[in-house]
Amino acid sequence: MTLQNRVLPTGEIVAVAGRGLFTGNRGILHGPGRQLGVARWRHPHWIICALAFKGRRREVMAPGRWTELFFLDEAVALAAGHRPCAECRRERFLAFQSAWAEACGTHPSAPQMDAALHGARVLPRTRRQIRHDAPWASLPDGAFVWSDDAAWLVLGDRLCRYSPQGYDATASRPGSGLAEVLTPAPTVSVLRAGYRAQVHPTARPQA
Repeated sequence: MTLQNRVLPTGEIVAVAGRGLFTGNRGILHGPGRQLGVARWRHPHWIICALAFKGRRREVMAPGRWTELFFLDEAVALAAGHRPCAECRRERFLAFQSAWAEACGTHPSAPQMDAALHGARVLPRTRRQIRHDAPWASLPDGAFVWSDDAAWLVLGDRLCRYSPQGYDATASRPGSGLAEVLTPAPTVSVLRAGYRAQVHPTARPQA
């Protein structure tokens, strides 16, 4: 049975085969039969977790336990509005926090980052992703944009088209104009300040 637990760069949660490189959560979203209810989050602390940590094992979508969500890679999770977990990805969390401080001039706590991200990633009543426009030239590696009815990862002078199984096409990054950006504005600033999102191997076919 394919569960509805894969998160897209648009923030949508869909049912597709495979789990990706990372997991994470937004609280308990499922009920009996491991089916999602109406809610798409239960708290503002949207995190990105490692698939394995200290030998811990979990039954996916166990009754009364938080809903395991899965992401192709970290760039996808960041686009959907998540940030690194402070426990199982401590080093990455500290790097994200440090880049946030570099971008904003203040050293934030995890709740402060979560509050800022929650206000920048989704419209509460409609659950629609908040998007913003930015010059193509200003976008850092790891940001996601929407173009030609698809989500694209920015990587150097290339764009890599997202699919749930991996990046399946490339295009040149436009040299001028505005892009429709999926990644929340605070996270774009963090990426611009030096945080490096971990991306799926299919985004680097030449490596």
